[in-house]
Parts: sequence; C-alpha cells; structure tokens
Amino acid sequence: MTAEVDRPDGWKNMDDFAAGIDTNRIPVSDVLAGTEVSLTFDDGTTTTLSFKDAHSVNVDGGAADWYEAIAVRDDLFFVHWTQASQPREAYVVVLHTATGRALRIVSIVAEERTPGEPQVSQTFTPGTIDGREVTGEAPAPTRDLIGRRALYRYSPNHLYEHVYLSSERYAWQCLVGEQRGHGDVDMASTWKIAEDVYVFTFREFLIPVAATWLYDWAALRSVGSFLGISGEGDIRNSGGGAYIQPLGQVTYPDGGEPV
Repeated sequence: MTAEVDRPDGWKNMDDFAAGIDTNRIPVSDVLAGTEVSLTFDDGTTTTLSFKDAHSVNVDGGAADWYEAIAVRDDLFFVHWTQASQPREAYVVVLHTATGRALRIVSIVAEERTPGEPQVSQTFTPGTIDGREVTGEAPAPTRDLIGRRALYRYSPNHLYEHVYLSSERYAWQCLVGEQRGHGDVDMASTWKIAEDVYVFTFREFLIPVAATWLYDWAALRSVGSFLGISGEGDIRNSGGGAYIQPLGQVTYPDGGEPV
C-alpha cells in the first residue's frame, strides 16, 4: 500500500501550479532535427539519439518517442525525452558541444512512497559526445550555488524565491501564483557544466514531483522540466523556464560551512 504523506491544508498538486509555468521558457527548437547524436557515458553505457523532426526521436534504434530540444546557447542544449515503454521515467541530456561533454539525468517515479524519501528519484551520469573533441572539466557536483538567493519569474503568475542551503538541500517559497504562501526545504543536487552553467535538480517530499533545470547564470535564464504525478494520479511531464533575478549571496565563515 502506498504510504500517505501528511500535507498542510490546501497544499497544491503538480498540475495545480504547472499551467503557464513555461511562459518565460526559451522556445523549443528544431535545431537537432535530421541529426544523430551518439553519447558514451562514464558508467560504460551508450545512447544514440536519432532526431527525426522537432518532436520525434529514435533512442538506440527503438520506436519513435517524444522529445524536445532547447538551444540555451549556440553550443549548449537541453534535450528532454520520454519513452512510451517506460512511462514512469523521464530523461534529460545536457549537451555542451564546445567541450564535447554531456550530462544525463534520469528521473524515476517509484510505484510506492518510502517514508522519509521523495517518491521521484534522480540519477546523474557524465559522458562525452562521440566524434567531438573533448576538452575542459567533466560535469561534476558543485558547491557554487550554496549561499545564493534569487527570484525566478516563470510567468506573470509564477514568482518563486530559491535559497541554496547546502550541497543537498534548498529552500523555496511562492510569492505569486497558485502556491502563494507555500514553501518548503527539499532535496537538491547541483552539477557544474561550464563557467556560469549549472544543472540544478530538486525532489519534493510533500508531493511526488522532481524537476531538472539548466541554469545559464551569465544570461540569468533557466529552462527545465518536471516529472510527477497529478492530482488524478496520472504521470505528467511539464516544461518550465524563468528569468533569474539574483538577490545576494551569503558567505560562511571558516568552520561554519554547510555540508
């Protein structure tokens, strides 16, 4: 039997706040249509993505599945896809063609809740783009965001504040939108792709949802996607994107830094 979570009164489901949260997202592009990208990951796995058009991809020669690609920069792409054969999973690959490097993020909705853990888990695997010269540092976990505080404007009706507390947790609150007045501290992970470029993800405790974001901190933009369960019990994928407004940064004294 699925474990129940004690939510505050009026707590919203994923589908309650997702509508319109992609208003300020960088538009989906067909820049990869007609191309094929092969990737080799550090765990020994490989993936070949054959992009047929703007929304159809064959993964490793399988049946056509849905995808979307967003060109965050000329050499930086957020690629998100799902597979009909694995509806509880969602895949993101960040491609940095300038360095020949990639990062794969897999989000999985568990069949049942485990008390004290988010229902949606995430794994991270660095890799390289076959046929590209590989330079620079590999994607890796980073502490760069710790202490930063920022506003994220997803639409006129979606304004959130983030405070990056540690390498494992962040705090959020909704200032404008369906979740106004709500906030929490959830599990989070941050990976550095390049200077001022980060993958930030979170996994909520109170509702079954996780998000994967690509931050361009130089341009102050974010693009990303949510995977979770709607109030009706359906698996949902939703896109999002925001303008970032930094509010400041805390500097911790020696001996007092968070984990």
